[in-house]
Amino acid sequence: MASDRDRIFRRPVPGPEHYFATFEFVCLSSPFDSPLAEQCTKIPGLEILRNESIRCWSNIPFITVPLSRTHGKSFAHRSELKHAKRIVVKLGSAVVTRGDECGLALGRLASIVEQVSMLQNQGREMMIVTSGAVAFGKQRLRHEILLSQSVRQALHSGQSQLKDMAIPVLEARACAAAGQSGLMALYEAMFTQYSICAAQILVTNLDFHDEQKRRNLNGTLHELLRMNIVPIINTNDAVVPPPEPNSDLQGVNVISVKDNDSLAARLAVEMKTDLLIVLSDVEGLFDSPPGSDDAKLIDIFYPGDQQSVTFGTKSRVGMGGMEAKVKAALWALQGGTSVVIANGTHPKISGHVITDIVEGKKVGTFFSEVKPAGPTVEQQAEMARAGGRTLAALQPEQRAEIIYRLADLLTDQREEILLANKKDLQEAENKGRLALPLLKRLSLSTSKLNSLAIGLRQIAASSRDSVGRVIRRTRIAKDLDLEQVTVPIGVLLVIFESRPDCLPQVSALAIASGNGLLLKGGKEAAHSNQILHHLTQEALSVHGVRDAVQLVNTREEVEDLCRLDKLIDLIIPRGSSQLVRNIQKAAKGIPVMGHSEGICHVYVDTDASVEKVTRIIRDSKCEYPAACNALETLLIHRDLLRTPLFDQIIDMLRVEQVKIHAGPKFASYLTFSPSEVKSLRTEYGDLECCIEVVDSVQEAIEHIHKYGSSHTDVIITENEKTAEFFLQHVDSACVFWNASTRFSDGYRFGLGAEVGISTSRIHARGPVGIEGLLTTKWLLRGDNHVVSDFSEHGSMKYLHESLPLPQRNAS
Repeated sequence: MASDRDRIFRRPVPGPEHYFATFEFVCLSSPFDSPLAEQCTKIPGLEILRNESIRCWSNIPFITVPLSRTHGKSFAHRSELKHAKRIVVKLGSAVVTRGDECGLALGRLASIVEQVSMLQNQGREMMIVTSGAVAFGKQRLRHEILLSQSVRQALHSGQSQLKDMAIPVLEARACAAAGQSGLMALYEAMFTQYSICAAQILVTNLDFHDEQKRRNLNGTLHELLRMNIVPIINTNDAVVPPPEPNSDLQGVNVISVKDNDSLAARLAVEMKTDLLIVLSDVEGLFDSPPGSDDAKLIDIFYPGDQQSVTFGTKSRVGMGGMEAKVKAALWALQGGTSVVIANGTHPKISGHVITDIVEGKKVGTFFSEVKPAGPTVEQQAEMARAGGRTLAALQPEQRAEIIYRLADLLTDQREEILLANKKDLQEAENKGRLALPLLKRLSLSTSKLNSLAIGLRQIAASSRDSVGRVIRRTRIAKDLDLEQVTVPIGVLLVIFESRPDCLPQVSALAIASGNGLLLKGGKEAAHSNQILHHLTQEALSVHGVRDAVQLVNTREEVEDLCRLDKLIDLIIPRGSSQLVRNIQKAAKGIPVMGHSEGICHVYVDTDASVEKVTRIIRDSKCEYPAACNALETLLIHRDLLRTPLFDQIIDMLRVEQVKIHAGPKFASYLTFSPSEVKSLRTEYGDLECCIEVVDSVQEAIEHIHKYGSSHTDVIITENEKTAEFFLQHVDSACVFWNASTRFSDGYRFGLGAEVGISTSRIHARGPVGIEGLLTTKWLLRGDNHVVSDFSEHGSMKYLHESLPLPQRNAS
């Protein structure tokens, strides 16, 4: 280690033998006021770097910025990538090059520069290993050749008209020599837009085998990073020698730089980089060549898994194929650098692929040395699908038996469940992260477990005639009968917050409907969810379908789960409106059943009963204000203002400590009004509500349609004609007359439980029980029937007769 009196000088170094280095470093073990230092300051172009934070790498000292973590071990999980300080981004030829292989893909390159600049400005140290010089040079040389040939042709023929001209095959080294300066100029121009300076470094394999050059390169890179400059590194293709024989990827200190993949890996380890991002023209590493029928993207790749992968051909351009990338990635991983291989060419994701990777999103293939103890979420989804199909094939009585067994376990194992729940509550209170309403949702009790068991037995009793029920029969022609029958949707993903009682409810509904189930609960209920899932699998084991219900315990982000469109058929969020909105936004090709908001209205008509009004409003708003079916906006007919009924409503809300917000029309009637509402589309989720005035039932309906969320809306009136008009014209999932909004619930509807409340207009609406988890398929039974027999001159005619349905199970 150099002493604190040591000082570093830098100066430009000419000479072809140092083409890879920008500066030479000289260490002076002398104070700044020494004669030697004074002489050095007179050297043209020499800059003195005054910095006390100096450490030594081999013999060459350099200045460095402390890393955010100790290097030496790669990240074990994707979620840790957000802590990466020093990052190398490798751009493959297919990423940088246009589809015609002549010229650069400027749009992609600009997007990459933007992402790198964003990360650089966050305080990270970014380096780029780039291809593209050959492609850019090929474009320039072709242009020059065409121009030269056209001039010669015009001189010889006396004509300016071009004829067909053959372009000679261009040698790669010449193309690289012609293209390197233009490629770098392009990078510099792009980075300048983000106030970032870039510097070019060219290397060859020999530079890594020469110890002095290797140390100089290392020092140069560290100095550039210290000055917040983005180094752009490339192999010097104009003079690149052939790779060293038999030295490829042998040990940490030896690697043959024969392509930019191995170059990026070598630099990543040399610079003690946290993360290497390798961008190519495929999504990542597949277990078989991409495009083949059974090819599956490998989410996480572990050393030793090479035997399970079949490599295909390399990309249309570039020197290295996927096998070379994997070898380089594993070599970098051995050196302590995490690696992700991803697609940098896909137009829908390339604009944020780098930042997504750094944020820990599930993009490409992540290389990890830490293999999880349990199955991956993809494997869990496949297990759930296989288990769900077996479950659907059971007899209805067998599925009911499983649910009855689960109901018994909830009461028999009550003490263990409550003990696990107590751990969750204690941890939540100690961390202080959960508000009181969420703590209430998290809490389980003996009465809650008893109610759960009752609900599960209701589901079991009603499930006997769910899967395989015939809902339509048609005789198409003689001996050609068609049936429409109910079948499971497939694999459900249910994401829920806080409420562990959701787990057995949803599990029972999935079992009754023959669906495979993936459950993702909140961390705050981890202990409760674990034991409830264990009991669910114990019940499923009665008929050997333990794998049908899976609890996701891996560190999967919700957004990543929402991208598994080939494994999941329906997503059902259970939680806050923000959670639902996030899932609806993140879902990629998977339907989402649910509601993003629960803006429920109660309209008090002129003919409302005094006795009913305050009871219904109190129950709707105060019984459980955090629920999605709680009252949020109270609509009052104008004629009721300044009446005893109106005063009773206000007094009751004050006693219950409900904060009142005034709608615009209501505020205009008052001299001193409560705070005017910011938006009439507000879900308070607490002891708050908005009061607004309307002139008629028609205006109340229009207000609900404009500001509501199609969840649950209520009219309080004794006028049957007005009530029926409201019931028929309000277009919400649940519309009630003289009843609390809180009745909007699967258990209260007699469904046993619900997976959620849907405000969608396709498939299920309102509280979703077993029926909402079923779809249909068509069964056609014929006897040598063909469509040509039903043509104009055919021998058969369509009958299309409706046939009676089979008798449903009375039990």
